[in-house]
Amino acid sequence: MARKQARRRKQKAERRFNFPTIRIGRVVAPLIALAIIFATYQVSLKLLDREISSIEISGPFLRVSALNIEAAISEEIDAGFVGADIDRIREQIVALPWIDQARVARRWPSRISIAVTEQVPAAVWGDSGLLNTRGELFVSDVRHVPAELPRLSGPDRTASEVAARYLAVREQLIPLGLDVRRVHLDTRGSWEMTLGNGIEVRLGRRAVANRTTLFLDVVADIITSRAADIDFVDMRYGNGFTIGWKSGSNAPVDDPERAAREMLAARGTD
Repeated sequence: MARKQARRRKQKAERRFNFPTIRIGRVVAPLIALAIIFATYQVSLKLLDREISSIEISGPFLRVSALNIEAAISEEIDAGFVGADIDRIREQIVALPWIDQARVARRWPSRISIAVTEQVPAAVWGDSGLLNTRGELFVSDVRHVPAELPRLSGPDRTASEVAARYLAVREQLIPLGLDVRRVHLDTRGSWEMTLGNGIEVRLGRRAVANRTTLFLDVVADIITSRAADIDFVDMRYGNGFTIGWKSGSNAPVDDPERAAREMLAARGTD
C-alpha cells in the first residue's frame, strides 16, 4: 500500500515539472528565412545602386540657375541612384533663396528629375525684404527692390499679419478702381494705409476690423468719386470718421449710414 502511494506521488511530481518540448526546426527555419530575405535585399540594393548618370532640372530660372541647384545637392547625388535621399535633396533645394517648391523623383535606371518653382514677390517688407503671395518673408535683404511693389512694414514677426490685412483690403478695393500702396503697423499696434492715389487712411489700434469694414463699405465709395479732393481719412472715431480735404478743411462724419445713403443718391443723379 505504501509503495503504491509513493509511486502515485512520484508520478504527480513528474507531471508537475514536465517542460514543453520545442522543436529546434520551428525556431531556426524562420530565422534562416529572414536572413535570406535580408541578404537578398542587400544584394539587390548593391546591384541597383549605380552612379547617377544625369540630373534633369526644369523651372523658370529667373533668379536661380541649374548650377546653383546642382551645387546644393552634390553630396546627396554622390550617394548613388538608390542611396540618394530624395527628401533631403528636396529640402536642400527649397532652402535656396528664391526657391518656393521643388519636386524630386528617381527615373529608372539612373536619372534624377527635379522640377522647381520660384518665389513670386508680392510686396516689399521693411526696407529690403520681400513677401510672397502667401505673405511669407522669403528674402530679408534683397539688393534691388522692385519699385512697383507695395510697401508693408511693422515690428518683427508681424509680416504675415500685415500681409493678410493688405491682401484682404486690396481684394475689396480693386473692384472699385482703388489699390493699396502702403500698409504700416507701428510698435503700439496702430495701423495706417496709403492708397494708390496717395490718400492716407488712419485706422488706429482699436476696433481695427470694424473700422476697416466701415472704410470699405462707406468711405471707399466716397474716395472713388472725390479722390482728387481728399488728402486723408481718419477712421479713429467710435461711430464715424473724418475726411481731410486738400483745401485744408476737415469734414467729420458722425452718421456713416446717412453718408452711404447720400452717396447712393448722388450716384443716382449722375
